[in-house]
Amino acid sequence: MGILDSFRLDGKVALVTGAGRGLGQAMALGLTEAGAEVAGLDIISLEETQELVEGLGRRFLAVECNLHDASVSELNEVTRGIVREMGGLDTLVNNAGIIRRAPALEFSEEYWDDVLQINLKALFFLSQAAGRVMAEQGHGKIINVASMLSFQGGILVPSYTAAKSGVAGLTRALANEWASKGINVNAIAPGYMATDNTAPLRADPQRSQAILDRIPAGRWGTPADLKGTVVFLASAASDYMHGAIVPVDGGWLTR
Repeated sequence: MGILDSFRLDGKVALVTGAGRGLGQAMALGLTEAGAEVAGLDIISLEETQELVEGLGRRFLAVECNLHDASVSELNEVTRGIVREMGGLDTLVNNAGIIRRAPALEFSEEYWDDVLQINLKALFFLSQAAGRVMAEQGHGKIINVASMLSFQGGILVPSYTAAKSGVAGLTRALANEWASKGINVNAIAPGYMATDNTAPLRADPQRSQAILDRIPAGRWGTPADLKGTVVFLASAASDYMHGAIVPVDGGWLTR
């Protein structure tokens, strides 16, 4: 098999959470363009993503699920349902996440619990459900979406920083346990991306300029900037990668 062939995902099934828009939609399309069939999970409409995936000649399964309220048993059933409908599960992309902003002295319990539930707890138990499927079949790829705040503290986002730091640690912990089972667990750490989560930052001229001044690439990232990395981590080309946190940040961390 030539090196370019090792990046192909033909015959693979990928589950992408938060696939209705933004980073999740772009990663779902990147996986599709590499040959995968996709199940997209979200609480918002997946109609646009479905049209884009099917327009490329691949199957798409829309899964409506609220990760804020889903129990562990429900996450297990969602995973089993995807395996039944799609014929298997080779890749899980844990992309879904929310952010809440407030000064730490005023930060509410609700803001804390909401973010930790979706960004960390649901991520772990969905990974557990997928990991059981992958361990039984002897192979699989789990790709978590970390953040610059997996490395830094940030400001006004204590629960998001705690969750994304947890995602980085959990990526390493699961890689340690599951590498011997043929499961690769890695993470992508996007930099400052032009998405709904960063809309308040981009709307603040001073904050936006301060961010741009620190990015060597000189621009905000776009969802499409993650396509190559997610395909690589989902493919045979990354079979010897375990527990890596891969920044895609325009050089932000180098400054």
